[in-house]
Amino acid sequence: MTMSDRPSRRAILLKLGILFNAAVAAVLAVPVLRYLLSPVTRQRKQEYDAWISLGLLEQFPAGQTRMATYQHPSASPSDGETANIPCWVRHLESETFQIFAINCAHLGCPVRWFPQSNLFMCPCHGGAYYQDGSRASGPPERGLFEYSYKVERGALFIKTGEMPTPGAQASLSTRRSSCA
Repeated sequence: MTMSDRPSRRAILLKLGILFNAAVAAVLAVPVLRYLLSPVTRQRKQEYDAWISLGLLEQFPAGQTRMATYQHPSASPSDGETANIPCWVRHLESETFQIFAINCAHLGCPVRWFPQSNLFMCPCHGGAYYQDGSRASGPPERGLFEYSYKVERGALFIKTGEMPTPGAQASLSTRRSSCA
């Protein structure tokens, strides 16, 4: 082998550099491709669109507002306490309820119920809501978000698949249903 047949040091380093850059690009491309293809490859869990029981109707006396919690249906054991989602349940009469997300419509801080004043109050920025969830004062531009619910076999169920947001609320044709 003559001196002219051997590759130069520059050519070898150039090929090693290209090989190294291709390997790095491949490693970086894997998460990007997984993200881009995730809607196609991942099936939405059916249990996410579930009706979850908040408890028996006797737990929610008429004319009162109480906090209830439910466990998110797609939670895993590693989620711990974050899988438990609180909500406010207002029992109007008979089988008529209002179920509010605990989060303020302004920035999502948890609101508290004050029965003395019949108001939901947000501790973060002073937002206030009337007992029906409508805006009373403060920075929130709208009322509390409401969940869909149904009453079935003496129990109150909440629909977990729909996020309580303004877009979802506009698309809901009926918020409550009653089944025997």
